Amino acid sequence: MTQLPTSILTDDVPQITQPKVKQHHHHHHHHHDGHTHTHGIIDPEIASSERGIWAVKWSLVGLLITAVLQAIVFWLSGSVALLADLIHNIGDAMTAVPLGVAFLVSRRKPTARFSYGFARLEDLAGVMIVVIVLLSAMITAYESVDRFYHPQPLHHLGALAIAAIVGFIGNEIVAVFRIRVGREINSAALVADGYHALADGLVSLAVLLSAVGVWLGYSWADPVMGLVITLVLLKIVWESGQTIFSRLLDGVEPEILESLNHAVSHVAEIDPNSIANLRTRWLGHRLHVEMDIMLPPTLSLQESQGITNTIEEQLKAQLSYIGLIVLRAVPDSQLKI
Repeated sequence: MTQLPTSILTDDVPQITQPKVKQHHHHHHHHHDGHTHTHGIIDPEIASSERGIWAVKWSLVGLLITAVLQAIVFWLSGSVALLADLIHNIGDAMTAVPLGVAFLVSRRKPTARFSYGFARLEDLAGVMIVVIVLLSAMITAYESVDRFYHPQPLHHLGALAIAAIVGFIGNEIVAVFRIRVGREINSAALVADGYHALADGLVSLAVLLSAVGVWLGYSWADPVMGLVITLVLLKIVWESGQTIFSRLLDGVEPEILESLNHAVSHVAEIDPNSIANLRTRWLGHRLHVEMDIMLPPTLSLQESQGITNTIEEQLKAQLSYIGLIVLRAVPDSQLKI
């Protein structure tokens, strides 16, 4: 099957990664080099990674501003309990680091050894984020249960409330921003980090509620809120974990497949039934697609190449997140021109 003379491998960098193909089909591959015009001035891969880096950078700035404001409140109040919370917040802000590194490295061009590039690092960074959130859920659970048995008097309730409000607002802004950009560039890891910030915002809100509760004389408010936070964190671990692990196993969401089928059926001169063996996988925030296209066996190589090029350009134009497309023209004896 793969030895068909019409096998056409197309890639963002046809000249580099498929030198063999180029020698075999020398006579019809030369006009294909011109097709880089579909990528515009800047490769969308680089552009979306740049946007990811930009999102990570600004969300880190947002979280650091939040931490500094909280630190000022703590310093004025002299509360040790609050300092622990601040340290936790700074630790959480650091989940942005593996993500930033992954976005930076994933921009590197594919090499002979890593011919698919380094985009999967982003999903591995996502796994790290999920693990960090899981750890903070476990620590929160432990501390909450501990506080049931050894309730701690909370001093400086006013300062605690102000710091909590600051933490809530700062984290929510960062969360909304990360989730929006993550969805825009289809990065599961960035979305997971956004939900993580969302959880941190809820942690601050819970701290506020427990401060109010303790002020009203309910000493159990603090550990109970801690357990509620644990549940929220576990929910985020479960949901983000599902997305990220399914990506690591090359799973693709049904709605993405839907829009891919939709895009294919819109392409000129292609009957959706003539598409076979459609395979897709995410590498970072790019979708890689392989498919066979049934074409009349009487077409020349030149003609079938023209059709596959059209399909590839149409798909790239319609779906911004498409990375590598591998199209094979397969002769179908049933088809006549």
